[in-house]
Amino acid sequence: MSNASPMDFCKTLALTALQEKIATRQATVGIFGLGYVGLPLALRFSEVGIRVLGFDIDQVKVDAINNGKSYIERIAASTIVQAQKQGFNATSDFSRVSEVDALVICVPTPLDKHREPDLSFIRNTVETALPHMREGQLLSLESTTWPGTTEEVLAPRLLSRGLIPGQNCALVFSPEREDPGNPHYGTKDIPKVIGGMTPTCLSLGISLYECAIQTMVPVSSPKAAEMTKLLENIHRSVNIGLVNEMKIVADKMGINIHEVINAAATKPFGFVPYRPGPGLGGHCIPIDPYYLTWKAREYGVNTKFIELAGEINHFMPQWVVGKVMDALNEHGKPIKGSSILVLGLAYKKNIDDTRESPAVEIMDLLQSKGAKIAYSDPHVPSFPHKRDYHFDLHSESLTPDNIARFDCLVLATDHDGFDYAQIRAHARLILDTRGRLAVGGTVVGA
Repeated sequence: MSNASPMDFCKTLALTALQEKIATRQATVGIFGLGYVGLPLALRFSEVGIRVLGFDIDQVKVDAINNGKSYIERIAASTIVQAQKQGFNATSDFSRVSEVDALVICVPTPLDKHREPDLSFIRNTVETALPHMREGQLLSLESTTWPGTTEEVLAPRLLSRGLIPGQNCALVFSPEREDPGNPHYGTKDIPKVIGGMTPTCLSLGISLYECAIQTMVPVSSPKAAEMTKLLENIHRSVNIGLVNEMKIVADKMGINIHEVINAAATKPFGFVPYRPGPGLGGHCIPIDPYYLTWKAREYGVNTKFIELAGEINHFMPQWVVGKVMDALNEHGKPIKGSSILVLGLAYKKNIDDTRESPAVEIMDLLQSKGAKIAYSDPHVPSFPHKRDYHFDLHSESLTPDNIARFDCLVLATDHDGFDYAQIRAHARLILDTRGRLAVGGTVVGA
């Protein structure tokens, strides 16, 4: 890694001008995708006095921002209003790409029905923006993807328009590391990994991000940055897969896995406690391992260990439903016709994010077996629109009478806002997938 200054790297007038704009905080940043990643990043840049133009194809989000409203629970409307005072506004008009100096892509990278990478959101964003791009702009991809995406998917598209990374534009990959609901680490506090197509690209990318983020972590290439993000999430997937498998074994043996984990965690070295649950959720951990396994096949490598962890985690909602059936049978009830309340729709506690939530799959599986489904979640008042799941439901209030009318409650997400004493006092049967409730009485641990 060279120690030369950013200005030493800027070989062309266009990039010299870009560096000057960044250094004087006169650059305008365009954020593409105003969801759980893009909106916090936009607000952080605004907070340090940088003008931000947000792009989204969802007109509802665009209108909400421009009207000073928030659609993410943890972001107050007042924060958006304050950002507007710094020039933040949103648009669905991609012709305005020419107004920005840096383009930061924060769009989804889901899996298709064959559990293979779906880069359509990235491709569509770049191809829609490209006719309006110009020399002297920086393009940063933050969406999690397979190693090589920046060089193999984005760079050729820039070159087709005469935009050459390191000469008249800059291209970097810097993966998002948002952790919704984490009170200790916000956007500015989480170290930022970044890899550039050239030293010039890397230098410009660092100059931009360090305006808003405290610690930069440069790596040798976009591929290294892309692999870093995958390793972080695969590490969690594998360990969660391990503890979920241990939970199944412990359940068969009549052992409380949570007691075991707590005991093991007293070891001051060599052990990190991971908690079992009903499956994986969120925008990264259930998806990212498949991005690497898919790309690894191109190199003739079979990622058996990673795929096995994915299979275990993917199986957990089915295992939970099996436990519900067993528990109902023991109480003389078939699952068909039973009324079941799922507690918690978000993928983890104390947030409103339901992306890839195992609770949703559990609801779908229970309904397919004839159960009457409802849910309660203080953070998700109405069931959100999803590509693969459609429930016309609203969150149930947890009054004593309402709790008592259900044949079974399934604790899928252990929000702190639930009144667990009340739930225990009035529920007929509870299946606890999170270890929040003591096992015994009407409570069945899963």
